[in-house]
Amino acid sequence: MGVLLNPSLGPLLGRLIHRLDYLAAIPDRGWIDRGRNAEQRFQALPSFLRMMEEASRERPVVLHSVGLSICSADLFDEEYAHNMIEWAEMWNAAWISDHLSFSRIGTGHEKNAAITLPVPYDEEVLEMLIPRVRYFTERLACPFLLENNVYYVRYPDQEMTEEEFLNRLCSTSGCGVLLDLHNLYTNSVNHHLRATDYIDRLDLSNVTEIHIAGGMPMLGFHTDSHTGPVIRGVWDLLEYTVPRTPNLRGVTFEFHESSFGAMGVYGVLEQVEQARAIVAYAGKDGARDVAQGIPAGPR
Repeated sequence: MGVLLNPSLGPLLGRLIHRLDYLAAIPDRGWIDRGRNAEQRFQALPSFLRMMEEASRERPVVLHSVGLSICSADLFDEEYAHNMIEWAEMWNAAWISDHLSFSRIGTGHEKNAAITLPVPYDEEVLEMLIPRVRYFTERLACPFLLENNVYYVRYPDQEMTEEEFLNRLCSTSGCGVLLDLHNLYTNSVNHHLRATDYIDRLDLSNVTEIHIAGGMPMLGFHTDSHTGPVIRGVWDLLEYTVPRTPNLRGVTFEFHESSFGAMGVYGVLEQVEQARAIVAYAGKDGARDVAQGIPAGPR
């Protein structure tokens, strides 16, 4: 069981970390990115490094990046990808992940939507993605995962479903899946889908990590806001999914730091322990595979 490492937890790591099995960090929050082709493009932030050093001395870490934009049609940012790989080596990450989405366009003056946008699930996108994923799977000493995306509009006339697309991508590229159950719940509510049908069609042997989170309604949509505790529908999906995932290694509670004041450290731990109980009931040991053979701390 793990949580997303964010600044609200910094002063409390000493009280919290012994109740966790690992920590998930967003590396983009730990560096300044001056843009492609800039001299000394990435500069690490000392405060983030201190937090990572403290965390990694006690527990394994995983990296969950947000800025790769692996599905951008007109660019594949090898500088960014190389930096991700370097950080994975530096922190001896158990695995790294990003999103099956895009946020960046433009090879000249780049534009960034600052949100993960969905892609059409078709043969052309699949063909584009396979060598990009292999860039990671051929260079990393740990697994590379892609996360199912949240979407508020749907592309018409797609050639395959998201779960079919992920199954084929994993089988041809060697990547795994980060199954975000709140993303799935959000899509099922907004588009009137049956989330368990998605889970039944997804090859769950590819799932290494699960995300759980809270959200809230807004303007007639359910939003993926990561605010507050995990909602009931996501707990139901976790109970349904965990017994079906033979290679599951971690369940991560994601929350935005703006909601920490309302939850507090004990509210965060309550979410972790509820997830732990569900995993234990399913006969899993979420800590075992993450910790086995993975020394804490940077190399």
